[in-house]
Amino acid sequence: MIVPLFAFALLGSALAWGGLNQWRELSANNEAGSGGADSCTCDAFLPSSTFPVQDLVVVEQAAEQISHRLELEMGKIEDYESKMTEYAEKIIELTREIEILEKKPDDNSDATLESIEVKIKQVEALIQELQLSFKSSTSIFQSLHQEITVMVKTLDQLEKTHDKHLVLQTRREYIQIQMELEECERRHQEIFNPNIGSCDHTGVIKVSKPIVSQLNAHLSTSSIYGGWGKDSKPLRDRESMYWFSGDSSVYIDDIRFYTNYKNLVLRNPFLHHTISRGWHGLGSNYIVRDNTLYYQNYSPFGLAKYNFTSMKYESRVIPAASSTFSYANYAYQVFDFASDENGLWVTYATDQSDGKMVLAKINEESFGIEEIWQTSVYKPGINNIFMVCGVLYAVRTVDIQNEEIFFMFDTKTKEEKHISITFERFQDKYSNLDYNPTDQKLYMYSNGYYVNYHLWFNHTAKATVEPPFALTKISHVSELLE
Repeated sequence: MIVPLFAFALLGSALAWGGLNQWRELSANNEAGSGGADSCTCDAFLPSSTFPVQDLVVVEQAAEQISHRLELEMGKIEDYESKMTEYAEKIIELTREIEILEKKPDDNSDATLESIEVKIKQVEALIQELQLSFKSSTSIFQSLHQEITVMVKTLDQLEKTHDKHLVLQTRREYIQIQMELEECERRHQEIFNPNIGSCDHTGVIKVSKPIVSQLNAHLSTSSIYGGWGKDSKPLRDRESMYWFSGDSSVYIDDIRFYTNYKNLVLRNPFLHHTISRGWHGLGSNYIVRDNTLYYQNYSPFGLAKYNFTSMKYESRVIPAASSTFSYANYAYQVFDFASDENGLWVTYATDQSDGKMVLAKINEESFGIEEIWQTSVYKPGINNIFMVCGVLYAVRTVDIQNEEIFFMFDTKTKEEKHISITFERFQDKYSNLDYNPTDQKLYMYSNGYYVNYHLWFNHTAKATVEPPFALTKISHVSELLE
């Protein structure tokens, strides 16, 4: 607002002396002077007030100081976040030690008790230190809020006093309209012409409302275990193929394939495959990729796959994986397969990690593990995960209607952070949630219903809004809306 006001002040001065006729020549009277020379008398009407440039300079300096102080406080908040993670880990470790002491009270020595007592005091001191830091930052933010309020009032008063023709207000309205039009065009392109296969974005920023297809092929609400979707790496001429597998039990016995969405809705499969004896699966977090079913093997406990082209089964055992830790909604969800633009993945938890999720990249040809990442998210505390462009997203329940994508882990940078992207849930529970890179949708199997969601991404190529406004872009959006 500072730069536009200053520009308006210069513009006002020019108009006052030029095109607005704010001055006029009243008369040119020829009078006989003492020396006999003629004289010309002119009366000029100047603006009633001049623009207070000094006030604007003061506001600009205050804005720079506030920006600097705000950056310092934001840096402190990042430091607080890392400290809280450290303190939480210390508390978890201390809780585990106390539980061990309670189970075997006779084995405790005085030295052990003193050591735990010292650790408790250390944690208390750390928490007190963090509380004091929070109080200090809170008072500073309150002070900054008051200064910003005063600054905004000053700028509003300057605008009301000197912007008589509402130039700035009109300009802001035009910019808002331009931004809304560009956002409309961007969303239209993402939904109807998504940039399939591209990872030129910084992650998921929004999830659509649930799109419900219908009840499953059994037409049974008791078939709550299962999944549906599309092949995430389809064979040629099978890009429109859908699959479904579901049951009232946690076992995986069969799977159906449909040539297209119409046949899925009509429950008309072109292939109904029954899994061979000895290769039955368990759980619901399976996927189809490259005409191959990847699922959790029942016995021996591990990974399994069946290739529908070669008609061969194959299995792998991950010794470190624990069968103890499942998702919050359902039991037996130990291994969760996922696929994205970067390939095939599987998640699980281990006893060594105390239930924290482990992410592994799978070599599709050898069915071996290429690389492993340890995360800090506790698997029994979440409902499901999905992968997009090598980034893991974890989902949990917020309330009776909504889910939240609350955690992300980037395998490229090995960085994790907490986020908050809420979306509406169709029913209270779901057993399968997976992202498909071929159409950039989330597929959910919710209490026997086929549900899917559109995803929006934060693309790195951002639109710029600078006057003069792009009339070609506005007309293009108008065509889209017609």
